Amino acid sequence: MARRDEVADRIAAAVLKRLTVKKYVEIKDEPGARAAVRKVLVENLQAEEQLDADARQLLLDHAKEIRDSSADYRQLFGKVREKLARDRGFIL
Repeated sequence: MARRDEVADRIAAAVLKRLTVKKYVEIKDEPGARAAVRKVLVENLQAEEQLDADARQLLLDHAKEIRDSSADYRQLFGKVREKLARDRGFIL
């Protein structure tokens, strides 16, 4: 969880810096703006982690069929993840 927060902090700072340098926005309360961007990023990262967990669980539920078919787990994981994301309206 600390890693997710650290990543969100760095991305939020970079996004705000780029927006202000290119003069797309003028920020009066930088800590508040950074906190708002960070919150959205953390929520997105959490949703993606949940998506991955759901995809893994779905594959575990069908582990015997996967083993019997000798399918590539990584390929299946990617496809299941994409399908779940599409069904949930989540953009990867």
